[in-house]
Amino acid sequence: MTLPKIELIHRGRWKTLANVPPARTLLDLLREDLRATDTKEGCASGDCGACTVVLGQGEQAHTVNSCIRMAHSAHGLQVTTASDLSANGQLHPVQQALLDHHGSQCGFCTPGFVMSLFDLYNRAQGKAVSREEAMEAISGNLCRCTGYRPILDAAMAMHLYPPPQAAQPLPASAAATNRDPLDPHYALPTALRQLLPLRARFPKAQIMAGGTDAGLWVTQLHRQFEQVIDITRVAELKRIEQYPHHMAIGAAVSIHAAFAALAQRRSEVAHFAHRFAGRPVRQSGTLGGNVANGSPIGDTMPLLIALGAQVVLMAWRGGRMVHRHVALEDYYLGYRKTVLAPDELLCWIVVPHPEPQEHLHCFKVSKRVEDDISSVCLVLNMHMDAQRVSEVRLGVGGVAATPVRALRTEAVLRGQSFNADTLSKAQDTLSREFNPISDMRASADYRRLLLRNLLKRAWLQQQGQGLVQLEDLS
Repeated sequence: MTLPKIELIHRGRWKTLANVPPARTLLDLLREDLRATDTKEGCASGDCGACTVVLGQGEQAHTVNSCIRMAHSAHGLQVTTASDLSANGQLHPVQQALLDHHGSQCGFCTPGFVMSLFDLYNRAQGKAVSREEAMEAISGNLCRCTGYRPILDAAMAMHLYPPPQAAQPLPASAAATNRDPLDPHYALPTALRQLLPLRARFPKAQIMAGGTDAGLWVTQLHRQFEQVIDITRVAELKRIEQYPHHMAIGAAVSIHAAFAALAQRRSEVAHFAHRFAGRPVRQSGTLGGNVANGSPIGDTMPLLIALGAQVVLMAWRGGRMVHRHVALEDYYLGYRKTVLAPDELLCWIVVPHPEPQEHLHCFKVSKRVEDDISSVCLVLNMHMDAQRVSEVRLGVGGVAATPVRALRTEAVLRGQSFNADTLSKAQDTLSREFNPISDMRASADYRRLLLRNLLKRAWLQQQGQGLVQLEDLS
């Protein structure tokens, strides 16, 4: 059996790699096939950032965790690692700044930091960056010996160094453009009219988006995929479309871009978005992948449920595309089980625009502030008529086998004045509405207590009180 080739740009040249298995990671391809051993494997789960590389060119370039990114997803793209940055004996400004500010000790994590700061350097376009911007850029990188101060100092100084010589873009490769996009071993369709019939032909193929969850099935569970359909090249699914009453977010839109679009109309989403993993995960992972995967501790689903989102499921039947709309809370049937038929794909997430009387409260509790999975996630979306709750939606994660809507608690709040008495009744209902489990992130009792306290936090915010959460101190 002949597996498809990968053609990519590395170190200024097109490289061809033959017979690459569908489940081979980009990190293994770099280290073992291309000998780019500057890229490290730390956690093999996208948590530590030692494997960070930049994928793509120009404005489309972004950091990804290569340990959980499938190698075939890099076909036709440029892959940049830390050792690629220096040229003609001159270090890149990021590298020189880290050297001058003593930003490396054992050096194992350093290549990942270099690439995260390289991404920031390119986005800054020669301008100085703030400490806050630098912290956000390295939110997906962990260091256990140097400490972060010298790394942040280097980030804020890198604009002071002479800019590097611009690399000449390479012409397109005939081998890259001639690859069959519908090769069932690892398909890279570019349009819905390719994707949906392919799904109908191969209903058991693994659907791959950013791989930020599915990649762990490879590195942690040692799963192998015989067939993969990658949706990240499908043009229609990479768009965010605005309509008079809603926005439609394509399933292949990155988490980072999706949150940015939501935050334009709902400023409360901005901080919540920052708590969703580190930048490489947000830039690589897709909203459709996060929603379709249905993890009970996925952070986008409680938010989207509270916003009244629907998903658009599409299939190829009878020689044409068909679709149906499903409320997000009705999409999930059980742990990792959904209403999706074997020939269907989740293609769009439809989110209503906010109304003037909307009040949104978003909370995430985790052991680490950055780059960590929720113990409990709670999002309360209320429409207020004076002091009365005219409408309410409450999305919760981390308390059941799926992301859930707290319907019983909503019933207690709806039509009532949002006062201390109503709050108390709603807290009691919410703490009894679900039966959370105890695991490594939190005990069941702690999760119930969190539900009560987060609902009170929303009430305090609604009353106009400040300093109700740590973020208010900044």
